[in-house]
Amino acid sequence: MFIIGIGTAAPPNRYSQMQCWEALQSSIQFHQLAPRSRAILRKVLTNNNGIATRHLAFDNLSEAFDLTPDALHQRFIKTAPAIASQAAERAMKDAATDPKDIDALLISTCTGYLCPGLTSYVGERLGLRPDVFGLDLVGQGCGAALPNFRSAEALLKSGQAKRVLSICVEVCSAAFYLDDDIGVLISACLFGDGAGAAVLANEPSTNRRVKWRTSRSMLQPNDRELLRFEQRNGMLRNILAPQVPSIAAGHVENLFTSTLRDHAVSPSEVAGWVFHPGGRDVLTAVRDKLNLSADDVRWSEAVLRDFGNISSPSVYFVLQNALQDSVPDGLWWMSSFGAGFSCHGALLEVG
Repeated sequence: MFIIGIGTAAPPNRYSQMQCWEALQSSIQFHQLAPRSRAILRKVLTNNNGIATRHLAFDNLSEAFDLTPDALHQRFIKTAPAIASQAAERAMKDAATDPKDIDALLISTCTGYLCPGLTSYVGERLGLRPDVFGLDLVGQGCGAALPNFRSAEALLKSGQAKRVLSICVEVCSAAFYLDDDIGVLISACLFGDGAGAAVLANEPSTNRRVKWRTSRSMLQPNDRELLRFEQRNGMLRNILAPQVPSIAAGHVENLFTSTLRDHAVSPSEVAGWVFHPGGRDVLTAVRDKLNLSADDVRWSEAVLRDFGNISSPSVYFVLQNALQDSVPDGLWWMSSFGAGFSCHGALLEVG
């Protein structure tokens, strides 16, 4: 399988962390929090936590505090199909692929629910064929991109599709929640909105050649309670435990080591690194585990700085950055991880 085109999109309005802090102070919910919680929010939003700006689905930040299930759902249904379609259009343009040539459409999300799913809305917007195979994948959290790619790989290998459109889209502002739990508070300061798309095929394109060489996933249910969504008052509430950075880094290291060992590849042969930027502490922990330099993770850090953690689409943004930069050809490692606790990795051959 080859990644022959890639595209990304985000809501048009971008807000600095300081703007978010100023809007937060004007909200009723802020003043209902405990003094310690208000201090945590101030520290995270006004100090350097690796994030400078986030794209959010608001015309005005005051909209963030309309925290009812109906308002959050409307935010998702208004934003998710729009930015998913925009990312897809850019990916198809990059791949020089006409919408009528797409045989399957796979869309992953965890921040909202529609029935029929997003494939119905996005396929209509893109003008895909009526007989396109649509598959809606939900509940895989920040790690969803690589399982999405692996599903596309199965369709391509089986001969049931020649071109697959892979999309991840998250409207994290539709899963906004505030209370005195530290994980909830950090989440409010961390996540942004965005979509990533890729066109996948069995043959390379005229773009920079990106071959999906092999992949692997690991699921650790024992760590499930450290990172997941729960439902409370009809809304999604993020559970984010303090030990997530170290847990994530450990799983990334184990998956990387076992994959390279089984394919007789030395770590020194890996020339490029594409990591889900879950947060500053997550990237630091991954760097330390794999003995990487700041230069090795600069594309992940750049996405985190400009967009925040945009959950499952993040690795599309990082891969796009790396492909447009001066990363040497050769083997690249791509990894996503998240709720479950799940961890996924893929060895790419770029040339």
